[in-house]
Amino acid sequence: MPVLETLGGALFGAVLQVLFNKLDSHQVLDYFRGRKLNEKLLKKLKRNLVSVKALVDDAEQKQFTDASVKAWLDDVRDVLLDTEDLLEEIDYEFSKTESEAESQTSASKVCDFESRIKDVLDDLDSLLDQKDDLGLKNVSGVGVGSGSGSKVSLKLPSTSLVVESVFYGRDDDKDMILNWLTSDTDNHNKISIFAIVGMGGMGKTTLAQHVYNNPRMEEEVKFDIKVWVCVSDDFDVLMLSKTILNKITKSKDDSGDDLEMVHGRLKEKLSGNKYLLVLDDVWNEDRDQWKALQTPLKYGAKGSKILVTTRSNKVASIVQSNKVHELKQLQEDHSWQVFAQHAFQDDYPKLNEQLKEIGIKIVEKCQGLPLALETVGCLLHTKPSVSQWVGVLECKIWELPIEDSKIIPALLLSYYHLPSYLKRCFAYCALFPKDHEFYKESLIQLWVAENFVQCSQQSNSQEEIGEQYFNDLLSRSFFQRSSREKCFVMHDLLNDLAKYVCGDICFRLEVDKPDSISKVRHFSFVPQYNQYFDVHGSLYHAKMLRTFMPMPAPASRIFTWGCTELVDELFSKFKFLRILSLFHCDLKEMPDSVGNLKHLRSLDLSNTLIKKLPDSTCFLCNLQVLKLNCCYRLEELPSNLHKLTNLRCLEFMHTKVRKMPMHFGKLKNLQVLSSFYVGKGTDNCSIQQLGELNLHGSLSIEELQNIVNPLDALAADLKNKTHLLDLRLEWNEDRNLDDSIKERQVLENLQPPRHLEKLSIRYYGGTQFPSWLSDNSLCNVLSLTLTNCKYFLCLPPLGLWPFLKELSVGGLDGIVSINADFYGSSSCSFTSLESLKFSRMKEWEEWECKGVTGAFPRLQRLSIVDCPKLKGHLPEQLCHLNYLKISGCEQLVPSALSAPDIHQLSLGDCGKLQIDHPTTLKELTIEGHNVEATLLEEIGRNYSCSNNNIPMHSCYDFLVNLTIIGGCDSLTTIHLDMFTILRELRIWECPNLQRISQGQAHNHLQRLSMGECPQLESLPEGMHVLLPSLQSLMVNDCPKVEMFPEGGLPSNLERIGLYCGSYKLMSLLKSALGGNHSLLILDIGGVVVECLPDEGVLPHSLLALEIRYCPDLKRLDYKGLCHHSSLKDLRLIDCPRLQCLPEEGLPKSISTLRIINCPLLKQRCREPEGEDWPKIAHIKHVLLHG
Repeated sequence: MPVLETLGGALFGAVLQVLFNKLDSHQVLDYFRGRKLNEKLLKKLKRNLVSVKALVDDAEQKQFTDASVKAWLDDVRDVLLDTEDLLEEIDYEFSKTESEAESQTSASKVCDFESRIKDVLDDLDSLLDQKDDLGLKNVSGVGVGSGSGSKVSLKLPSTSLVVESVFYGRDDDKDMILNWLTSDTDNHNKISIFAIVGMGGMGKTTLAQHVYNNPRMEEEVKFDIKVWVCVSDDFDVLMLSKTILNKITKSKDDSGDDLEMVHGRLKEKLSGNKYLLVLDDVWNEDRDQWKALQTPLKYGAKGSKILVTTRSNKVASIVQSNKVHELKQLQEDHSWQVFAQHAFQDDYPKLNEQLKEIGIKIVEKCQGLPLALETVGCLLHTKPSVSQWVGVLECKIWELPIEDSKIIPALLLSYYHLPSYLKRCFAYCALFPKDHEFYKESLIQLWVAENFVQCSQQSNSQEEIGEQYFNDLLSRSFFQRSSREKCFVMHDLLNDLAKYVCGDICFRLEVDKPDSISKVRHFSFVPQYNQYFDVHGSLYHAKMLRTFMPMPAPASRIFTWGCTELVDELFSKFKFLRILSLFHCDLKEMPDSVGNLKHLRSLDLSNTLIKKLPDSTCFLCNLQVLKLNCCYRLEELPSNLHKLTNLRCLEFMHTKVRKMPMHFGKLKNLQVLSSFYVGKGTDNCSIQQLGELNLHGSLSIEELQNIVNPLDALAADLKNKTHLLDLRLEWNEDRNLDDSIKERQVLENLQPPRHLEKLSIRYYGGTQFPSWLSDNSLCNVLSLTLTNCKYFLCLPPLGLWPFLKELSVGGLDGIVSINADFYGSSSCSFTSLESLKFSRMKEWEEWECKGVTGAFPRLQRLSIVDCPKLKGHLPEQLCHLNYLKISGCEQLVPSALSAPDIHQLSLGDCGKLQIDHPTTLKELTIEGHNVEATLLEEIGRNYSCSNNNIPMHSCYDFLVNLTIIGGCDSLTTIHLDMFTILRELRIWECPNLQRISQGQAHNHLQRLSMGECPQLESLPEGMHVLLPSLQSLMVNDCPKVEMFPEGGLPSNLERIGLYCGSYKLMSLLKSALGGNHSLLILDIGGVVVECLPDEGVLPHSLLALEIRYCPDLKRLDYKGLCHHSSLKDLRLIDCPRLQCLPEEGLPKSISTLRIINCPLLKQRCREPEGEDWPKIAHIKHVLLHG
């Protein structure tokens, strides 16, 4: 594949546009004029920047073949960023003097600005003087950062011919498209269009080729005309129309450049004919051009189809696709097949095991991207040695020779097509670790803080434009939705692409190796356990640093890291910081010097130990984001917070702050506010302060009992805060309720905006809810929570809310009956509800469901907990219910609940409830002491509640998880043979259970846990053979289980827990494991001994040992630990008499030591004065807590 020659303006266009905007701003011009500075310097600076702009595109093309040009571009980038810092500093000084009504800035400051501008001009002059030596040419007529003057070598056009005869992992995708093609849906005589969307290299073209040539096309649907056109990035309506016409006629059209004539002939050829048109690799996002191309295509016969492949969801929308199919990464087994096909070809059956092991790791690295698998596979086919394969495994995809890789140009092509402002935003994501999950709002905040988001229209906020940027990148597959709710990720290769295009600007500690630290502007690191950050070793020369950000590792909690010494150095050395995050560090006090960070726009101190912020924080007039979440010791906000006039986001959830600073309403730019505490008295912040704020997103308003006059609540003007989506209203639960009428008036005046999606009301003291809960005012709400509103007598007609998906009602002690009013309609109510929870309803007796038809048609989850007086009746027909929990409802009368799709069922103290035909049940939990004798009678056909006397004569061949906790007094034996696909079994508090029996192998059971079963005599006999998949075994307080069964334990067992009365098993453990080296984790707890562990007891394969709840334990036996060279993790928890570590120390292999709630030992292990500290100083991660 030809090599892409340019990145199309890369980061330069966006930076240059920012600089031009700054130079034209009134702030910079007024500052110069007011201080009588030389305005000619600004004019010359602008001229030089224009000259640089004209050279950049040419330099971009030549940098790949000329190292000197690449170095020149790097120098240009650094000067441009320095210029941006300088102009922002001038902007800051102007804002500061304007706000403080100062007439003069110090003479030294003025001279410094002039001097620094002259330095920048000298640097630009020097760079421009080099253009002839480097052979750089001016490119005229090119907009800043447009990339329109750049040239990209044409990608080889695709054809309809199948290149790869064997096609792995796309059968379902292929069948879906073929079914669409062969369907006879007329779509109201409109063109039927199907779009295949996916990132570069995902196999869209290959999939389309296989569909185009599939035999089903001839057998099931006969197209009169079939045309394949490779569109690529040049969407010329005339040329495309002529290409389609030429392919139909199989000759060159002679209509010339007259579009009307071409379209006339195309219409003539298509009229009355059913056609299939494939438009491969479409980039055009101009709706008008598409409409123009579409005009003659409308004349095809009924059943005509257009198949489009594109990298952009936006393109799919513009072509008006009837169906959009996003192509996903290949599964692991299919990825291996693609890789093996190219790496081994005919030699696949003779595969060397060592190469296969390395190959599997290489396949993982490609993350299911077919083009990457093919490229690396082909590359390795010519490299037969193990060392060569290891070399490819350890290198980055961008380090492969470009002639060997199709991946680089494929992904760079996507980058090339981005506007310059999106290029800068995407490149910034090079700070993310691989597989990092991020939230859209957080990334947009970072872009805004870095000044990447430019507002051309006053009507849209920076956040709204930033959201457009984000959605554009998502549409083009640069981002992907994560499996975690509301999170996004980047494919590893796109993460590599971001790093590739940003160069040394972004630096990830212990991942990247920048050629020059001095060029680094953005820095991130993944905090390690108990890490202390060293500025001298990592960032000493990065004096122009703009971003300092810790980031949690993927699928991991972030560790606390040390920064006490770092903070002062950060503030004194890195004066150009825009984004500073000290998230989760051990900071106890914020120094006053924070006020010197004049460029700072985002400050995140979440999860630190600070008690207050210094007053100097309010000097940060550029600050836009201040996050203080989970600062559990934080007691107050600065009194002059209102001076942060540019503040857009303030978050302080889970702190001790209960008072808002005065004049809070002056923060006119504030959009995101996590919490607002209503003050009491004239010296406190009134809720009226919210009236002037245009808040977005989520807001919690608390201490509402402090509102004296209900009209103050009206002045908060919540109803008109149209961007507010999530609102929580809360009174103090410990207050004395003296006026329920006033509380209702307050709540009435706190009416939320019409577009609200989530509402929570807690500790409201009125007897009636406000009118806006009963009318149609909140028709867009998706989630409603009503908690501890104890005096409320009836629920509003929530069944009429058309979009309500989640409803949670708890602690409403005044509710005795829920009647037909709750539904609002007898024929159709709760049409969208998916989750319904009732809890702690002490007086609730009756739920009127009979006579109500069509309610809860989409309900999936129902939970009723701690409603002791509830008798009935539950809804009878819940066709989509898959989760049901009934607990603490002893008075339920017999009623048949039909839930044919139920998957999870949890029953405890549920009276005489009956559930009909739960044939899809997978997880069952039984607990409590009031479940009647017919429970699980003929399980699989009919459940009913009883005394938990589980019939042991049925087949439970559908259960995957079974948990029994208490109440099964008559249960003496559990026959595993009845649970043929069970994966997890937990049996607790069964006083008469004697044995767990089995007569055949159970290949599915992975986790077995039993506890507080005083009559249990033994573990399952023959479990070493009959439970081959068992990975986890827990035995707690089963005193009669004194030995392991004959034959020992299963060979795949990885974790064992022995607690309370099970210590006798410890001495037999090693022999029971035999030659098993799979045991990795051993938990010991609740044993009455003074010394642990005995010599020769622990298996040598252990990686982790936990000892907890041992009140008499005084010491650890070194001989029991010293021979365990594999032991990495030792946890000592809740052992109050444990005095010291062994005199000889701990095994050198231990890298993590946790000592929790062991006060005597904790004192001895403190650094550096503790007596036992020298014994553990070598351990990398030491946690002392409690």
